[in-house]
Amino acid sequence: MAPILTSNPALTLVPEPLSPASFAQFGTAIQSPLPRDLSVAFSPISPMLDNYKNGPSGTPSETRLTMFCCFPRKLRSITATNQPEKEAFDVRILERHPYTHQTFIPTDLSSHSKVGNGEEEPVFLVVVAPTLKGETATAKTDAGETITIRDPPDLRNAKAFIGRGGQSVTYAAGTWHAPMVVLGPRRVDFVVVQHVNGVDDEDCQEAAFGEGINVDLGHKGQYGRKELKGPKLWTAAKL
Repeated sequence: MAPILTSNPALTLVPEPLSPASFAQFGTAIQSPLPRDLSVAFSPISPMLDNYKNGPSGTPSETRLTMFCCFPRKLRSITATNQPEKEAFDVRILERHPYTHQTFIPTDLSSHSKVGNGEEEPVFLVVVAPTLKGETATAKTDAGETITIRDPPDLRNAKAFIGRGGQSVTYAAGTWHAPMVVLGPRRVDFVVVQHVNGVDDEDCQEAAFGEGINVDLGHKGQYGRKELKGPKLWTAAKL
């Protein structure tokens, strides 16, 4: 269980479209820079930084491919008098990878908004926050122990983005981010590329919060979500 921050602001975020320019502060939004009528080309799109040499343990890293099978997340309904019903997603935890970039590539998401049967394609929600470098925050563990989190998330500058088919995302090393969120009628599978060295606190750091971050997703059913429940599965393959 991630340690829960003892103090954090209550936030409501309105997501914006994912684009290279809007996401540049947090990493790389990946989409083809080339025209569709160009048949063959190679173009550099995203760095894959490996800074594990700077980690306290000195343990070397390796490149790792992981598949994340992400089912549509449960949304919260918001009702108000004389207003259409809205939906929100509550983010309860952020994580970061201090020494590596991490890329999420959807493998089965069409770049068309609708597929052959007319069903809306899912989208994915990206929630990120900068790091407060050199600062600390206090948090409580499951056992009630108070601990210090170094370089905590800057929640006041958190942002949310909507990614679609034909896009991928690379989180820069140290960027705080929510676990991947899928909105829509079905599961989306992501190939995840990163470096790991097997030292827990060097591979991944987490921070949770009580109230969390509220992402306003607009009117109910905007992203075509159906009730679909299932596990989140990870399978890993070494390069």
